[in-house]
Amino acid sequence: MKTMVSVEEALSLIAGAVVAPTFEIVPVGKACGRVSAQDIVAAIDQPPFRASAMDGYAVRFADAKEGARLRVVGASAAGSPFAGAVGAGEAVRIFTGAAAPAGADHVVIQEETQEETREETSAEESVVVIAAAQAKPSHLRAAGIDFSAGDILKRAGARLSPIDLGLIAAANTPEVSVAKRPIVAYFDNGDELREPGDALADGMIVGSNRFALNALIEEWGGEAHYLGRAADDADAIRRKIEEARGADILVTIGGASVGDHDYVKSSFVDCGGEFIFSKIKMKPGKPTWFGRLDRLRALGLPGNPASAVVCAILFLRPLIALSSGEGPAPSIVKAVLAAPMPANGSRESYVRGQLDVDATGRLIATPNLREDSSLYSPLANGDCLIRRPADAPDAPAGALIDCIIYRSSFGARG
Repeated sequence: MKTMVSVEEALSLIAGAVVAPTFEIVPVGKACGRVSAQDIVAAIDQPPFRASAMDGYAVRFADAKEGARLRVVGASAAGSPFAGAVGAGEAVRIFTGAAAPAGADHVVIQEETQEETREETSAEESVVVIAAAQAKPSHLRAAGIDFSAGDILKRAGARLSPIDLGLIAAANTPEVSVAKRPIVAYFDNGDELREPGDALADGMIVGSNRFALNALIEEWGGEAHYLGRAADDADAIRRKIEEARGADILVTIGGASVGDHDYVKSSFVDCGGEFIFSKIKMKPGKPTWFGRLDRLRALGLPGNPASAVVCAILFLRPLIALSSGEGPAPSIVKAVLAAPMPANGSRESYVRGQLDVDATGRLIATPNLREDSSLYSPLANGDCLIRRPADAPDAPAGALIDCIIYRSSFGARG
């Protein structure tokens, strides 16, 4: 076990301890947010036939002279193609998305035609007049212009978006193989914690961290299982840890420090757990720890809100991603500092901040210097963590700094 590690070492140790995911087949409509287990390959061309891009008449371009009169021999609508072919001097009425008949290499749009009808004995014959000059063969979509059979639509390890589902369905693929969502069991710990809406006696606070954590786990692709709250009692904590054995990941909130009432670490060892590291040289979140209990991987978060959420962003998010078969996405972006920041201490620090885009398209980061680890509002009102290396000197306004975005829709704060 390593005692105190850097953030970089912590991330490396977490990545090295991840258990490989298992996979399952799900309907394409249920695959949003899931990670593809293998390359997804198109089964068909899209579109699977030549199709009209406009309402009008399918013709041979050689016949489409201004003033030409062409005999209308049929119609092609979406789902009801014309069965024959277009010959010399002929046209087929066609609608957007319909299959183009054989022989046609051009669609004259409806606005550039006039249709005539004349009666001959007991039959009717439609004639369309080309009312405008046609510059070149147009308005036909070739088969396979979107993708062709055999094309790789999404690579293994891609997290599937809503639009990806449309792409996959268009390839006539009803099901996809995806990584099972890692089950993330978690509990909070503390005699002082109460539920929202409870009357708060002296010394009591609302146990709010679990609500943020539950939503973050689900947003990041995990399946959140709240085990309930454990009192500051070793037996109660051990029971919660034992309840988590069927999960993939255990997250504890609180009790991670070394006070007289902090039993989480000792209880983890009592249950047979093994620490991989026990502290991180960072601020906030120094007491954060990581370990294994058989196939279960455990991450211990501090109880203070800023520490818990910051460390969840930095360590739980990549743990869930890797456990889902997804590589941890690059999360650090460069931004210009909007206000000066003082020199940093001996621990790498993560200051809550807000990102905006200036008129030139540059990312601008404004630090929130209210750094107390008990504060939620700087996190709720911000969207990034400003990374300050250990022993970093003063940073003036205009300096280029590293940021980790945790709210993708930055700039849309309420």
